Amino acid sequence: MMATIHVVGAGLAGLSAAVSLVERGARVVLHEAAKQAGGRCRSYYDPTLGLTIDNGNHLLLSGNTDSLGFMRIIGAPADALTGPAEAAFDFADLRSGERWRLRPNAGRLPWWILSRARRVPGSRARDYLAPLGILKAAAGKPEGQGGTIGQSMACEGVLYERLWHPVLLAALNTDPRESDVGLAARILRETLGAGGSACRPLVAVAGLSAAFVDPAVAYLERKGAEIRFGRRLRGLSFGAGRIARLDFTDEPVDLGPDDSVVLALPPWVAAEILPGLAAPKNFRSIVNAHFAVVPKAGSPLLLGVVNGLTEWLFAYPDRYSVTISGADRLLDTPREDLARQIWSEIATLGNLDPELPSWQIVKEKRATFAATPEEAARRPAAATHYDNLVLAGDWTATGLPSTIEGAIRSGKTAALALMCEPARGRGAA
Repeated sequence: MMATIHVVGAGLAGLSAAVSLVERGARVVLHEAAKQAGGRCRSYYDPTLGLTIDNGNHLLLSGNTDSLGFMRIIGAPADALTGPAEAAFDFADLRSGERWRLRPNAGRLPWWILSRARRVPGSRARDYLAPLGILKAAAGKPEGQGGTIGQSMACEGVLYERLWHPVLLAALNTDPRESDVGLAARILRETLGAGGSACRPLVAVAGLSAAFVDPAVAYLERKGAEIRFGRRLRGLSFGAGRIARLDFTDEPVDLGPDDSVVLALPPWVAAEILPGLAAPKNFRSIVNAHFAVVPKAGSPLLLGVVNGLTEWLFAYPDRYSVTISGADRLLDTPREDLARQIWSEIATLGNLDPELPSWQIVKEKRATFAATPEEAARRPAAATHYDNLVLAGDWTATGLPSTIEGAIRSGKTAALALMCEPARGRGAA
């Protein structure tokens, strides 16, 4: 009988692993505790708004090659992601009222910093050299051992407040001053360092499920993968250097001698199931706000906001949505208070009716692992000490922070670790 690979967890990491495996001819069974796939990156109907929204707002970039490659494989709709024809980022300063558009040029040589029309108002060309300290500190260092951004770059001044702080905070979901330089360096190398052609912003305006989840599930079904929803893993049974059984809440699954497992669960769940697993223990929150108002014609799809509670304003076809990163300080703030303050800022930015429309606030307490050196150093490799078990998730050692790109990359890495015999058995779990 053909060996089976059990993928436990149908978030983007698990879906990516399953897709990579069936591509290579493996027999895959995908298990998911919820009634639907997608995890944090899924869409759902919100009755308060009367709209379908995403579990969290997510921005992709044209340099996210693993995400875009995944979409091509699963046959995602060609218009699943929307964005400008070139790298362009609109910003507004709520305090001063200034607006500007950051426009990196397409090539790697960053001549755009010499143009006042393309860079941040009040900044000088030499100010853009500040991140070289991040790249230097991270060079040749293992993840988590290069120190913090605050130790490698001056976290002050006009350019920091208007560019580096909002961009790095959004990417790392952790105050840049205390964030790991290695994670920041990888982001800079794969996006801005690769030129404007890798920095074009892309948004799933029809929802993350339409762009990633639904096409992936359909692809897996076409390829003969079995998908089982409502199956929560409560434990593993161990044999001699391998996983012998998966203990689900409904019934156990005994593994054959050639069967394998991809564990694609949140880190706190994986740590409970797999004794001795080194995994991130500290997390950061994200607050998302949604308002059932059709944006004005000509509104930028994405607007970075400085000197306000609002950080990134998305103008979807049927609503305004806001993302606030590193939002632990807001967890105890009443939801209506947040809605009123955020809407007041949106109304100011768009010259809109200040009366609060239908709204929804979503607080994600453990949205991502804290991108500090300590937590980055705790991220495990895909391979483990068990010959038939690998890990997937944006919290594993992808080199990236918790992002869609990191999740999809982790799934590919896990699949390769299983399919390539030399990669087995060398992890730290």
